[in-house]
Amino acid sequence: MALRRALHFVFKVVDRTKTATFYRDVLGMKILRHEEFEEGCKATYNGPYDGKWSKTMVGFGPEDDHFVAELTYNYGVGEYRIGNDFLGLTLQSSQAVSNAKRLNWPLTQVEDSLYLTEAPGGYCFYLIDKEQPDCDPVQKVSLAVSDLQCSIHYWSALLGMKVIEKNEDKKIALMGFSDNQCKLELQDIGGAVDHGTAFGRIAFACPRDQLPDIEALMKKEKQKILTPLVSLDTPGKAMVEVVILADPDGHEICFVGDEAFRQLSAMDPKGNELLDEAMAADKSDEWFAKHNKQKTSA
Repeated sequence: MALRRALHFVFKVVDRTKTATFYRDVLGMKILRHEEFEEGCKATYNGPYDGKWSKTMVGFGPEDDHFVAELTYNYGVGEYRIGNDFLGLTLQSSQAVSNAKRLNWPLTQVEDSLYLTEAPGGYCFYLIDKEQPDCDPVQKVSLAVSDLQCSIHYWSALLGMKVIEKNEDKKIALMGFSDNQCKLELQDIGGAVDHGTAFGRIAFACPRDQLPDIEALMKKEKQKILTPLVSLDTPGKAMVEVVILADPDGHEICFVGDEAFRQLSAMDPKGNELLDEAMAADKSDEWFAKHNKQKTSA
């Protein structure tokens, strides 16, 4: 399945300013795209912020050859509950370690040349204190599972990933579609996986003609399909097709047609500017305070 590739992980955020500081100034990532979605109705409970949300893509380079983060911000949500499902994202960058120290961003040394830090919201990031490589610095995304063998079967036999490493003692498996892209690490936590309300989603691209086959196989194997194959129309951009699945522990997995997605995911040179403008224009905290309301706890 070398034609399949890891794209991004979705994080829900409540403080875009602190989040932007973490990804841009601490990690050293770039704003690849920023989009605002006006789905609210000014007559509804949350006024102009009901249903309004934004999506920001950040990474060390374009999604064509980098694994990136999708930051989803809902104007009317003030809190998410973190579960035990997302165990961390690991990247290699001594510059990120230096940035964190310079900015007094909390760092915990886990072992030699490895630090643990947190993005706003409580998401764990592991920083390898070595020179940033020329290729993608993001090495792996780690997810919790309740039955390692069951999960390995799902991701390998059904989705086509290969097992790169396996540690029986630590109950960890490192998997991927190829050696030169971000890997997926599965760790058996010996109990149920709790997704909280902050649960994310991992996305992969595949040739468009593989999408019906993926859906058909999941139906045949009686696996969960959250969103059957559907076309998503983005005005002014490419129409993409996706199918969204859930693995045995409920981790959401999106497969998107690669050909159209490469057009949709092109870097926007105005991304950084658009994010800064959106943050400056965001008066949601003031609006909720003025109307004696609180943002929702999701």
